[in-house]
Amino acid sequence: MTALEGKRTATHGRASDDADRVLVIRPRRHWWDLRVGELWSSRELVMLFVWRDFVSLYKQTILGPAWYVVQPLLTTVVFTVIFGRIASLSTNGLPQFIFYMAGTVVWSYFSTCLTKTSLTFIANAGIFGKVYFPRMAVPMSIVLSSMIGFAIQFLMFLGFVAYYVITGTAVRPNAYALLLPLLTILMAGLGLGFGVVVSAVTTRYRDLQYLVAFGTQLAMYLTPVVYPLSSIHGKLRLLVLANPMTGIVEAFRKGFLGSGVVSWTLLTYSFVFTVCLLVVGTLLFNRVERTFMDSV
Repeated sequence: MTALEGKRTATHGRASDDADRVLVIRPRRHWWDLRVGELWSSRELVMLFVWRDFVSLYKQTILGPAWYVVQPLLTTVVFTVIFGRIASLSTNGLPQFIFYMAGTVVWSYFSTCLTKTSLTFIANAGIFGKVYFPRMAVPMSIVLSSMIGFAIQFLMFLGFVAYYVITGTAVRPNAYALLLPLLTILMAGLGLGFGVVVSAVTTRYRDLQYLVAFGTQLAMYLTPVVYPLSSIHGKLRLLVLANPMTGIVEAFRKGFLGSGVVSWTLLTYSFVFTVCLLVVGTLLFNRVERTFMDSV
């Protein structure tokens, strides 16, 4: 083989390799064109976003990642003083501190997923307008990076549970704690679902972004975070039961503290609600993705 033929062969080989790596971007033609394969093939990008979100959250702060522990501790102390000591709300015989910490850790993960994913289009308009990648990679990365913070807070919570068990209080972990993976998936799904719905609507109605934080805070009081479900009666109880987070919080407390209700009806309702919400949210998100640059 001559040098010229070898050069042509090498050039042809590179051309073939380049042809294999060609990505053809076509507009979505119908609502159900979800392109899940694109999201899976971009999993390395998702993990890159996860690392970016985790590192940048408390960058240039004095305490850094220690805020993952400080925030729930401060919140728990405030709840203990206001709702435990001043308002004297029932905790079903549990120590007030660990009761409120359980609700805080669970609600914090859900609310973080919701509030951050709700800003997907607005916060990432710059990068979305410059390069193509599956847009769903951003909210997925937020859910996963927030899960790291949840894991840190959960380990801190387990430390306090161990302390109360050793000191002989009414804290009684049990087999229901094995439901934790299911509860985590439900929390992540609810946070992602609500977040992508809000993010899709926010591209046209900006006022909604200012209501998210307020609405999330209001929803917390319709969830048994600072009170047990057993203390709620009448019409208010119906509102609390309609909240898909209610069964999750109660099951979490039952598994790790021994006080609460594991209602398979509520958990089934949460599961069905989560699936329906994710379907609706994904469809809206993909629909808005085509034209959001015209309105953001």
